[in-house]
Amino acid sequence: MSSLIRPRQGHNPSDQLAELDPTVFAHPIRRDILHLCVVHFLDSLRQGSANTKTRAEVRGSGRKIRPQKGSGMARLGDGQSPMLVGGGVAFGPKPRDFSTKLPRKVIQMGMRVGLSARVKEHRLRVVESLDWPGFKTKDMAQRLSELGWEKTLFVTGRDAVPVGLSRSSSNLQRVDVTTADALNVYDLVKWPQVVLDVEAVEWMERKLGKRPGEGSTVL
Repeated sequence: MSSLIRPRQGHNPSDQLAELDPTVFAHPIRRDILHLCVVHFLDSLRQGSANTKTRAEVRGSGRKIRPQKGSGMARLGDGQSPMLVGGGVAFGPKPRDFSTKLPRKVIQMGMRVGLSARVKEHRLRVVESLDWPGFKTKDMAQRLSELGWEKTLFVTGRDAVPVGLSRSSSNLQRVDVTTADALNVYDLVKWPQVVLDVEAVEWMERKLGKRPGEGSTVL
């Protein structure tokens, strides 16, 4: 058993406490930092591939449609005019990059705030391992229902998600799995409950901790 987790005094041995670094899991809640990080992440997902044709790109002749004077109607140029059906689009969208820049330290603070918010709301759990013995979705769904974890994000500190957990939860719409290095602030805000294994906690404290080894908070 890892030194990170110890039995709760006077309780069942399976009911345990996790000692967490307060610089990572007890950070002051900053809603503005969370907002910046979420917007930054969502901006990075925008494709920016919308593309409309201007009057210079629309196919057609450049011949003037009718004489300038004498018809009694408004003046018109060629058939690519934005005022005509089939003409070009005036001021339409063009491919662009919607991604925004955000300092690395702000993103790291957003991770600390997101984790701390989940701890404060009692929505963060720590388990020794995320290894799941079977591959059946039914067994996984039943176990999550017993624990009350129907809508949960599982995070492992390993390089890859354990095969048993990945396969058994792949068809569960309200369950997702990821690795610690792929976790982002949006995931922490989106999922109402986050479950970390010991390796994920150690990864977070190693990457986000300001003063490793100084004090601890109990979850």
